[in-house]
Amino acid sequence: MTTVTFHASNGRMDGVVVDGHSGYADAGSDIVCAAISSTVGLLECTLNEVLGLGAPVKVKEEEAHLSLRLPAGLSQGNEHTSQNLMVGLMVYLQALSQEYPDNLIVLLDDDDED
Repeated sequence: MTTVTFHASNGRMDGVVVDGHSGYADAGSDIVCAAISSTVGLLECTLNEVLGLGAPVKVKEEEAHLSLRLPAGLSQGNEHTSQNLMVGLMVYLQALSQEYPDNLIVLLDDDDED
């Protein structure tokens, strides 16, 4: 199962962590993994290549792990855009997890909810 955890603090979504293999099918045939990988890849490309935000990304392929953190101190426009992109990814992955509940779980780790 793949677990996707979105991190938020002070009303700001500031990162996402993707862990594990979905287990839907063998590597190369796993449509759940492909959907997750492509949407997270689109987010990373948009944030870093299009907007030039320099969001740090760490990938550990052997552990099926990826983490992405939004940098602090973004301009108001980039902050607004990056937040909308993060929320869009979360909404998409939540919908995907409803279709494939045995293969994907989406969590929100909100530091403000203690």
